[in-house]
Amino acid sequence: MGAEAAADRGADLRREQILRAAAIVIGERGFGDTRIADVAKRAGVSTGLVIYYFRTRDRLLIEALRYSEDAFYAAISDRLGGLTSPAAQLESLVRLSCEPRGVDGMPGTWVLWLELWSQAVRHPGASKDREELDSRWRERIAGIVRKGQASGEFGPADPEDFAMMLCAVLDGLAVQIALGDSLVTPERAYDLAMDLCRERLGPAWT
Repeated sequence: MGAEAAADRGADLRREQILRAAAIVIGERGFGDTRIADVAKRAGVSTGLVIYYFRTRDRLLIEALRYSEDAFYAAISDRLGGLTSPAAQLESLVRLSCEPRGVDGMPGTWVLWLELWSQAVRHPGASKDREELDSRWRERIAGIVRKGQASGEFGPADPEDFAMMLCAVLDGLAVQIALGDSLVTPERAYDLAMDLCRERLGPAWT
């Protein structure tokens, strides 16, 4: 590895270190009570370096959520990689979505989504990023549905409409899980989401 490549790798590692720290701090304290200095301290870097990479606190939130989302999708890919059945893939995706704990020591992705939603209501930039991330999530589900329809496992529901409906249901349930609602346990949320899948797509999951 040349000196330039090593420097680039070092920069990537520092950026990842900051994003991981930001996800953890925001998850613990909330976006409103998180300062760039708090993230810098958790990451073990200077405040100036955080500003150099991300410029503003709002951008740091968006990138921290992207980082958390990437970790979530990596966990999904790892879990779904050994499943050949689209029905089994969708079931596993729903189960992972209802899991309140995060991956790799980070807070659950839904905790950061709550922060992004509150910002997206007021800030056009955050709203645009929210739309992009939501589209990515819906397309992941729609892709599984299309594969299941091609293999004969799923019925003729519109993949995009179903993905939008399932995402809305999972979002609503995840908010209740993140808030610690005693009536909306991860198990109950999973059962309700799977009832929707069975109703719309047809397979008799066990």
